Amino acid sequence: MNQIKNNTTEWVKAAAIRALKTFAQTALSLLTVGQAFHEVSWLNVVSVAGVAAVISVLTSIAGLPEVED
Repeated sequence: MNQIKNNTTEWVKAAAIRALKTFAQTALSLLTVGQAFHEVSWLNVVSVAGVAAVISVLTSIAGLPEVED
């Protein structure tokens, strides 16, 4: 039982790190070079990056190479 808890905790940490990286990479990709700070549609950036993070977590359910089965 303790092994399952440890694996679950390790999986959650790895999936969260991966989702956070995906969020940051997606948000960065939506910013246009030369675009003024006030011209950025921040709601759009956060929305698209949030969806990408959720998809990352769902993809992680299939397996993470960082976590042993």
